[in-house]
Amino acid sequence: MCYQPGVRRGTVCSAATLPYITAMHEIAIAATADKPGLYADLLSALDGLTAGEPDAIANMANAAALLWEYLPDINWAGFYRMVGGELVLGPFQGKVACIRIAIGEGVCGMAAQSGETQVVADVEAFPGHIPCDAASASEIVVPIMVNGAMFGVLDIDSPRKSRFDAEDADGCEKLVALLESRLSAN
Repeated sequence: MCYQPGVRRGTVCSAATLPYITAMHEIAIAATADKPGLYADLLSALDGLTAGEPDAIANMANAAALLWEYLPDINWAGFYRMVGGELVLGPFQGKVACIRIAIGEGVCGMAAQSGETQVVADVEAFPGHIPCDAASASEIVVPIMVNGAMFGVLDIDSPRKSRFDAEDADGCEKLVALLESRLSAN
């Protein structure tokens, strides 16, 4: 049912009742692209998915789904949001996850504390790693800053050691920069 201003309660949402609704987004990501090409395609897709959408949760949910579907060799992709001085689970794809993470704890907490991207080749070697999924072997976490304040982090895990590198950091930082611009507009 449609619950939008100006639409009669009980009306089914459709292109006729809500002209801004379009068909499902068709995303073309080149399967043969190198990492920079893959991230360029992901950035373009994320731009299209989030353009004009003011809701942070909706934008993070679509970003997590996009990464989950198109990044190879990952087992978790999602967000933690800064709420009341700690990181709280946000939209994600993958197995159930830790709900709350203290600043400075684990890879996510360190990224939030330092404000710097964390690329961890072997999570078991990372002091204080929080094992939400025992299958995770490597991780990348990118802090999200909105209007100069910590908003949260993008967290991606892989079951393969050394899955993430400088190209992944660069690509993920560009994705986060786009999200930051959408989030700061709210």
